[in-house]
Amino acid sequence: MTSTAVTGRVVAITGGARGIGLATAKAFVAAGAKVAIGDLDADLARRAAAELPGVLAASLDVTSPQSFTDFLDATEDTLGPLDILVNNAGVMLTGEFVDETQATEDAMIDINLRGVITGCKLAARRFARNGSGTIINIASMAGVAGFPGVATYCATKFGVVGLTLALREELQEQKIAVSAILPGIVHTELSAGIDLPGVIERFGSVEPEDIAAAVVAAARNQRAMTYVPRRLSGTLATAKILPEKLRRWAFRVTRTDHAYLAVDRATRDAYHHRATGTEGSARGVNDGETAV
Repeated sequence: MTSTAVTGRVVAITGGARGIGLATAKAFVAAGAKVAIGDLDADLARRAAAELPGVLAASLDVTSPQSFTDFLDATEDTLGPLDILVNNAGVMLTGEFVDETQATEDAMIDINLRGVITGCKLAARRFARNGSGTIINIASMAGVAGFPGVATYCATKFGVVGLTLALREELQEQKIAVSAILPGIVHTELSAGIDLPGVIERFGSVEPEDIAAAVVAAARNQRAMTYVPRRLSGTLATAKILPEKLRRWAFRVTRTDHAYLAVDRATRDAYHHRATGTEGSARGVNDGETAV
C-alpha cells in the first residue's frame, strides 16, 4: 500500500471546533500539516485555533454550498492549494423513528449526508484541477449496521459509506483518494446521555484522539475503510452472518437493542437543543463530533 506524506499538506476539516474535528486538527498539526477548521460556531473555532500554531478558523455551514465554497477558498487563499478534505461535521439525534419531527430528519440528512456530498463535490473539482487530492469522510459503525433509536442517523451514515466507496472508484483515475472512517462509540457530547451496556462501553468505545489518529493514518495509507476500534470490524461481520433470531437474542442479552432508546432524557434534550437550535435553523447545525 502506498504511503503518502502528510508534512506540509493543506488540510481542511469541517466541524472542527470541538470533538473529533478539533482532535483531528491537533493530530494533523502535530504531523506537520497546514490546517483550516470550519464550524458553524465561528467564535468557538477561532478560540480553538488560537491554541494551535498556524491553524486557520472560518465560519462554515455545511448545508450551504456557498458557505462551503467560501471556506475552501479561504483555506486556499491563506494556506495554499487544498490537499485533504475531512468531512467530519455531523449530528446524531436519538429517539423513536415514528416520533421524529421533520426538522430532526432534515437536520441529520442535510448535515450528515448532503453536507458530505457537497464537500466531496467541491473538493473533487479542485483536486481534479490540481492533479491529486484526498477526501476522508467520517462515517460510523452505524453506516454498516442498524440500531433502534437512530434509524435516520443510520440511513445518513449508510449513505456516507456508499458515497465513499462509489467515489473511490469513480475518482481514482484522477488520482483522488476517497476514504471512510467508521468510529464506534466516541466519548463526545454527541453520545452523552446514552446508557451504554458495559460490554459495548468496554469493547466499542473510543476517544476523539483515536479517531484523529485513524484520520491521519488514512491520509497516509489511503485505505478505503478504517474501523475504530479495529476489532469491531470482525464483530460486525460475525453479527451479519448470524441467523436473525440469534442476532436479536444477542442484542437483547447485551442490551444493545435499546441503547439509543434508554437514554438520560435531560442530557439528550440539552444536546438536541444545541444541535437542532431553537436559536437558529435545524438545517444550519455543524457538530464537531460523530459516533455510532
